[in-house]
Amino acid sequence: MTNALDSLPATFEQRTAAKAGVSSTALHRHLKAGRIERIGRGLYRQADAAPADPDLLAIAHRSRQGTICLASALAHHGLIDDIPAAWDIAIPRGTTPPKLTNVRWHTFDRATFAIGRELMTIPGTDRQVGLYSAERSIVDALRLRGYEGYETGIDALRAWLRRKGSNPSALLTLAHELPRAQGPLREALTYLS
Repeated sequence: MTNALDSLPATFEQRTAAKAGVSSTALHRHLKAGRIERIGRGLYRQADAAPADPDLLAIAHRSRQGTICLASALAHHGLIDDIPAAWDIAIPRGTTPPKLTNVRWHTFDRATFAIGRELMTIPGTDRQVGLYSAERSIVDALRLRGYEGYETGIDALRAWLRRKGSNPSALLTLAHELPRAQGPLREALTYLS
């Protein structure tokens, strides 16, 4: 029984365990014995695996296109001091979000979804999750200011402009590709100049 558990990756789904010969009864015994931990519905992690954010692991397993966005992305890039209580995750419009706790789902237009999207390896794992670039995150915060609050975008833009090599024209080019983004970005740049 332990050998089958050893053959599983650090993070695995119940169906993966079943394919490896670990029954649901055995899985519950391993859970009770502390050899694995449940990090989501039907999602488990080996207890001796390197520490990793369980919410990000659940997001990566349940949503291939899930992308860290808005305040969560701004915090990741060090552009705001706030630490969001839940992960802001974007998915393409028309996609059904998985049922996960500690996640605020946002639907973005499919035509612009990939703009500024990168893949980030979740620390302590080999899993990846989508992450919007600092520039895309700033533009999104400004264009969605009714949701994020105007100050969030302004604070992030101010922090970004202080960084060496920041180029406002790159933001304007990016804003040109996203709906309702140019006006708020130009206003914010004017406000900060």
